[in-house]
Amino acid sequence: MEAETNRLKQFSDFRSVKILIVEDEKALADSIASFFKNEGFICEQANDYHQAFDKVNSFDYDCVLLDITLPGGNGLELINELKENHSNAGIIVISARNSLDDKVKGLDLGADDYLTKPFHLTELNARVRSVIRRRNFEGGSSIQYNEIKVSPEENTAQVNEKTLQLTRKEFDLLLFFISNQNRVISKTAIADRLWGDDIELANNFDFIYSHVKNLRKKLIDAGCKDYLQTVYGMGYKFGEK
Repeated sequence: MEAETNRLKQFSDFRSVKILIVEDEKALADSIASFFKNEGFICEQANDYHQAFDKVNSFDYDCVLLDITLPGGNGLELINELKENHSNAGIIVISARNSLDDKVKGLDLGADDYLTKPFHLTELNARVRSVIRRRNFEGGSSIQYNEIKVSPEENTAQVNEKTLQLTRKEFDLLLFFISNQNRVISKTAIADRLWGDDIELANNFDFIYSHVKNLRKKLIDAGCKDYLQTVYGMGYKFGEK
């Protein structure tokens, strides 16, 4: 039970994975972001060293795609910054340098993988998923929480083996709640995790209430216990009452 609880705390599904793309070639960064957004991921970008430094010190990510040569600094120094912050983010170095020394240095500093430009986005996608699976899923293809079963790679959720018809954001919310069970999660944290930089376009967080309300109703209608609790003035908590 304790092992399963620890796995739940570390768990993040592919649909709500948050990626930071550190790349000074804006066209390439935009292309990568567009690809992964179509895959359902949350993407943020940093086009120079200082912008990337601020982001890795302010937000949590599941994976950082990191170029070495950046305006204002060396991308490899950001690996040290992530490690000093005890970040759990997977790190994939993407660089035009096809140097063995750069590759070895990046991996020695703690990068999980190294991909030389030019590359196919499908290959990058496979490597990102592999890194995240190793770090978070421990090889598992689904996760069970009491009567709820979620299969990230199939993008399905079930209650007592009955498949739920969830929207993308409802699915993301369910996985985010399960991975943070028994913890109070603020609306700000939910917005940042599930919407990333796009949340800056919102005037308030009222829309989060609607998503949570709809998710709770669908779970209960399917025969699930009401695990979603509103913590007034703070946010939400998912778990046994």
